[in-house]
Amino acid sequence: MKHFSFFPDLPPKKRRLLLIPALILILAAGIFLYRTLPPSSDPDSFFSRSLTSKSENEQFTAFTETLFRQEVSSDTISLHYSLQNPEAYGILDAPVTLGSFPSNPDSAAASMENMLAALRRFSFDHLSEKNQLTYLALESYLKTNLECAPYLLYEEPLSPITGIQAQLPVLLSEFSFQTTTDIDTYLALLSTMQEYFTSLSEFEQAKSDAGLFMSDACADQVIKECRDFVSLGDAHYLYTSFEERLDAMDQLTDSERALYTSKNRDLIETQVFPAYESLASSLEKCKGTGSTQKGLCSLPEGKSCYEAILKRETGSDRSVNELVKLASSQIIQDMKELKQALPASGTAGEVILKDSSAESILLDLKQQMSASFPDIPDIPFSVKEVPLSMQDYLSPAFYLTPPIDNEKQNTIYINPKSTMEGLPLFTTLAHEGYPGHMYQTTYFLSQDPPPLRSILDFGGYVEGWATYTEMISYYYAPIAKETSVIQQKNASIILGLYALADIGIHYKGWSLEETDAFFSDYGITDQNAISEIYQLILSDPANYPKYYFGYLEFLELKKEALHLWGNEFTQKRFHKQVLDAGPVLFSILREYVLHGNP
Repeated sequence: MKHFSFFPDLPPKKRRLLLIPALILILAAGIFLYRTLPPSSDPDSFFSRSLTSKSENEQFTAFTETLFRQEVSSDTISLHYSLQNPEAYGILDAPVTLGSFPSNPDSAAASMENMLAALRRFSFDHLSEKNQLTYLALESYLKTNLECAPYLLYEEPLSPITGIQAQLPVLLSEFSFQTTTDIDTYLALLSTMQEYFTSLSEFEQAKSDAGLFMSDACADQVIKECRDFVSLGDAHYLYTSFEERLDAMDQLTDSERALYTSKNRDLIETQVFPAYESLASSLEKCKGTGSTQKGLCSLPEGKSCYEAILKRETGSDRSVNELVKLASSQIIQDMKELKQALPASGTAGEVILKDSSAESILLDLKQQMSASFPDIPDIPFSVKEVPLSMQDYLSPAFYLTPPIDNEKQNTIYINPKSTMEGLPLFTTLAHEGYPGHMYQTTYFLSQDPPPLRSILDFGGYVEGWATYTEMISYYYAPIAKETSVIQQKNASIILGLYALADIGIHYKGWSLEETDAFFSDYGITDQNAISEIYQLILSDPANYPKYYFGYLEFLELKKEALHLWGNEFTQKRFHKQVLDAGPVLFSILREYVLHGNP
């Protein structure tokens, strides 16, 4: 049955991407911490290297700092985006490398088991509250990734929107130059591109040998991205962005600038472009070797794999069936409230906002959120457009987090390809900026957390928070309250349907026809849009659920806080508790927010 005919036939909304150090680590090493300890390492040896202080807290701090240094120095992108001054953290002469990809599930599992063994040598009860929270964050992170370790070859680092081939060029173009050493490091990094892409091709070949290669449709799209990247030639933004960064350095002479420019051009032509072409060729050879063109559940142990990935990505300990029930309940409630807000005509009408710059919208959002969110110091930020050559392959918007020792370096990218303006631009900037990613990130850094916590990736918390605040921002927009309700509920419903479709495709094995029937039941009948969302979900399992179920977990937690705190509940108090805890699994967050302890 069709629930509501007034739902528009919306094209799929490609969720925005947050580029953070933990994600950069995934780019460099497949899955963070799979490489932490080689399987032959003795946990006693690693543990003892950190125990140079007397108290348990000092020992634990030394342990986590050792782990942080080891991880961020394992590849240059991670190091550069995590720290502006590595020397201040005891990191000297780190090798210039993009890392490599693990392909042995047993080795990955052994590495994390060793790390867990080392972690559990500490007495939890003797740690400070801050260290207890770090302990729980690291333990839970290792455990959820350990559950995913047997499915290492099910992971896909080359998905069309969030894959390495799309993200790495942006990271390279944003690689900041403060000194000539940074320039030399960048150029040395380019010289490793073919080696890095070879390890990526070997990972894809291992997937192919196991019958786990991506669908042909996904492969075709990635191959096209790679070749389009190479075909830009002299107009390539890796040339222009490099020269712009050089121009901003007053200390360079004209001859030095010319020499660096020549070296950069040579490396792009001899390393970067051949690396992309070689990757495209290797993917072509692997086409047709996947055992299925459907969701994960059609693969051996596919359901178990999806359950593990869903738990890791959403940060929720609810079962698949519990998540489906939670989403279905929220969608029904949203539909009721949307219908009540609709005018007698039964149509929402067009929403038009006056033209405004991204910067002014962000400042307006910052002012409006002040009554409900804790204050943070003013921070500088810049808003940039995605380069023309990458607009077809990157998300509508994303935020680049600052190094943990320089929270003033914040960049939000807007993709003009998405023709974003008016209300969509307003809510997108809320998601990426205030009170979303930029606000949450800089608030957390202002609490002086242990460095290790900045590289533990809890996507459900991070993207759930940004989605939660995006939904709030509809009520900050300069439109009528009824219109805000209609637009917010519609956005929530659409995202909820995408999350349920993800479960349907990867856990229940829906075909394209079944997915089309599911959306048709909700009045969405644009078959081209449904086909597009089907392919996006197929190539990136649990991506939409990360946003939606993270959002719902915050809503559920708020209900619990309201019930427990009664008249003492305020929005600002709730948000402060959530932000003070920082990114963790929702089971840990619940204890911290409701009971004030880890």
